[in-house]
Amino acid sequence: MKTNVGVFFGGRSVEHEISVISALQAINAFDTAKYNVIPIYISKQGRWYTGNELLNIRNYKDMKGLTERCEEVFMRPEYGDYRLYRANLSGGLFSKKNPVIDELHVAIPVLHGSHGEDGMFEGLLETIGIPFAGCDTLSSANGMDKITMKMILKECDIPVVDYVWFTDKEWQTKQEALIEKIETKLSYPVIVKPANLGSSVGIGKAVDRDSLIAKIGNASQFSQRLIVEHMIENMMEINCSVLGDCDDHQSSVCEEPISKGDFLSYDEKYGGGSKAGMQASEKRIPADIPQEMSEAIRKMAGETFRVLSCHGVSRIDVMVDKNDNKIYVNEINTIPGSLSFYLWEESGISFTQLMDRLVSLALKRKRETDRKTFTYDANIFAMGGGVKGGVKGGMKGF
Repeated sequence: MKTNVGVFFGGRSVEHEISVISALQAINAFDTAKYNVIPIYISKQGRWYTGNELLNIRNYKDMKGLTERCEEVFMRPEYGDYRLYRANLSGGLFSKKNPVIDELHVAIPVLHGSHGEDGMFEGLLETIGIPFAGCDTLSSANGMDKITMKMILKECDIPVVDYVWFTDKEWQTKQEALIEKIETKLSYPVIVKPANLGSSVGIGKAVDRDSLIAKIGNASQFSQRLIVEHMIENMMEINCSVLGDCDDHQSSVCEEPISKGDFLSYDEKYGGGSKAGMQASEKRIPADIPQEMSEAIRKMAGETFRVLSCHGVSRIDVMVDKNDNKIYVNEINTIPGSLSFYLWEESGISFTQLMDRLVSLALKRKRETDRKTFTYDANIFAMGGGVKGGVKGGMKGF
């Protein structure tokens, strides 16, 4: 019997198109002798669709036409119900058409950015109780938010660059004080970022007060929480992927993305000619760095994965200050572009094997979670208790 794997992608995110590319790459990597892969596309409006038309990337040039040719679906937020339902039944309640399209056994989220990689979608999957690969709600949220992530890493003695964070509302009301704090603590140049986006969206370099104000204004279009970081001017960026769970994981070879500017832009990441996704960007694999540095980065990546309680496959991006060779964690991508398959291929694990591992990890976590206690088989109301303050029965028994 084949395992039914639902691959979820798209979503209400500025990284929507990148998610589509990553998901189709993953779907094509599955061993079809073992898995029945069901594509579930989430539109920019948040509606779910399935159908074979979703498997051809050319069809996404006309997204409206594509969704019209697919079946709109949904899952019920009911624990233990892993079925995929048709959203539109002709004939309503009296329709003879089966309302259930299929039953999923495992879910693989391949959603990048907000409303997918930040814990929101993972919370839905946890509510349903379906086995799924990747970080849970807490680790997804912590990994997605650059501010929270840096707080946790700093507390665990994992090096990060100095930073100042604030909300867009604080920027509107305390601009002068925040500028003074940034200039005193960090000095120019600095990097301005939305706290919860990836793919270099909304990121900018500020070299003086005027450009700082402009870059923060741009970043605030994308996020309510903003972060300004010390910029390492003589910097080398190195990426490393980690696979497994927080108690048992391995790190991939390192890669060095090649940037023409101060940081890797959206176009440099994804505009790589005939290739697609993060595979398209120009890079050196393995990175041309000393073995000792490579091992230090791989160890730091694994420790970042561990302290954030990650699961599945992630990519940790670090910065090396070439002046003193100090290494700092920049960010973690809990659902990395192209699932970092190209790093695992260079580490001896094929894309097909990677997808096998993700399914196995999802099922393993489900078995472990089901052994925990979440409820007691007791009814506190049947023990004579009540609620004080206007509810019949009072607080006797509590």
